Amino acid sequence: MGVLDDKVAIVTGSARGIGRATAELLAEHGAKVLINDLDADLAEQTASEIDAETAVYGGDLTETGAADELVAAAVDAFGGVDVVVAGAGVFRPAPFLETGLDSLDLQYAVNVRAPFALLQAALPHLRRSRGAAVLISSISGIVGAANTAAYSATKGAVELLTKALAVEVAPDGVRVNSVAPVNVHTAMNAHLFADAEYERAAIASTPAGRIGLVEDITGAVLFLASGHASYANGTTLVVDGGVTAA
Repeated sequence: MGVLDDKVAIVTGSARGIGRATAELLAEHGAKVLINDLDADLAEQTASEIDAETAVYGGDLTETGAADELVAAAVDAFGGVDVVVAGAGVFRPAPFLETGLDSLDLQYAVNVRAPFALLQAALPHLRRSRGAAVLISSISGIVGAANTAAYSATKGAVELLTKALAVEVAPDGVRVNSVAPVNVHTAMNAHLFADAEYERAAIASTPAGRIGLVEDITGAVLFLASGHASYANGTTLVVDGGVTAA
């Protein structure tokens, strides 16, 4: 028996990286999963490779109306929504004075506006199922780091969105939590880790002595999405190898 048997999960950004690994783990534990990615072909491929009931919505969630379409696709395919994982994200590090407003706008649109719209679209269904939402945040929403001002601003917004919405919907039996990773080896970060000095510095600042893997993050998401976390609401599970403790 899986901890998510017969549950319906939406996972955004789930054709690659943390999102894909999350979709795979939720499916392994019994969930029917709606795969979403900006790359529709890759989303279809991912869905075909997951050994579970899947549906696909390939689209850009920063577009007006896309979140409603995505949730409708899940409901049409599976009859409802029990879990939402807002996993899509973008990271554009740069010195503050070199960060254009277009970069800020892009990161805000993907990291804040899209999950905000997704949760608005999904909330009526989560209320019916007394379900759970998990937002993928970052330690950049908790502690400061050079060259991440725009990204940190968006992840700080995710942290407070998590808390404020959790308080609002807790009386309806809906839980909203976040997972805050540190640097993780994914395709999104591959260009950064191609710089050996960047990787050495990241390892040196991590008490665990290594860079995170997607599998380090997905277990935290599964926990918060499941009944094992039934009394966790409005909290952030930090998964960072001890960075924020040092």
